Amino acid sequence: MKLRIVLVLLVAAGLAILESVIPHLLHLKAARPDLLLIVVLYLALRDDVVQGAALSDAAGYLSDLTSEYGRVIYPCKACVSTAMPLCHWPCSCYPNHAMGQSGDWMHELYPRWVAAHAVVIVTPVHWYQVPSVLKLMMDRLVCADGGNPDPTSTHGKHPDEAKALEMKGWSYPRHLEGRAFGVFVHGDSEGADVVRRALTDWLLDMHLVQAGRATVDRYIGYMHEYARSHDDLDADVAVQEEVRNVAREVVATVKLMRDGRHEDPGIGIREPRPK
Repeated sequence: MKLRIVLVLLVAAGLAILESVIPHLLHLKAARPDLLLIVVLYLALRDDVVQGAALSDAAGYLSDLTSEYGRVIYPCKACVSTAMPLCHWPCSCYPNHAMGQSGDWMHELYPRWVAAHAVVIVTPVHWYQVPSVLKLMMDRLVCADGGNPDPTSTHGKHPDEAKALEMKGWSYPRHLEGRAFGVFVHGDSEGADVVRRALTDWLLDMHLVQAGRATVDRYIGYMHEYARSHDDLDADVAVQEEVRNVAREVVATVKLMRDGRHEDPGIGIREPRPK
């Protein structure tokens, strides 16, 4: 009798799970947009990968945060607003098991950024801004721009110790500097230029190196109905080639860096206000 009850409960639980999961599985592909938010971190560069697909696994599609189970980037807690050394590199704010905050995807993304030779960001415009999933990652990379690589120096998160360290003189180390970058922003009505400039300024502030002219904004299906957006993208062969050109210019820049032929006139110049 007990075994029968257990089996009934298991079957009921299984049906409940299937009922909740199957609709997502059936509609996931149809619902996922073709205009993906992509952050490609170039870990290996060869001429035959410039066309794209071979590197997508190395970076991850931030769109996975909204289309896959088990993906989450938790928000920045702004430790830096108290003192820069309180912001650890990489971020040590998560997991926070007391608040049920675990499985933070940034623990995978930080090593990928460190290992990367370059980054290409391809993103749509959301209300004159970057999409929220990209903004989450950007906020959590504040620790890359001056963050404390030694959490023991503040004995965890002790504000007074962190403030004392910064007031003694903090070097604000830029942990991702020197990597090449390219940006491609696309919209359908307004804001593409605003987002392109914001992303470019953000990456330059972290002392990444812009790959020539590889920061581009374009409109796809300008002011057309949203229902035509996928068809507009498929038909716009020119914009597809412009995305490839951004990647090509980034690859060319990294090759110059590796060969010691890429000159940065700012090397060796000390900033009077490094914050």
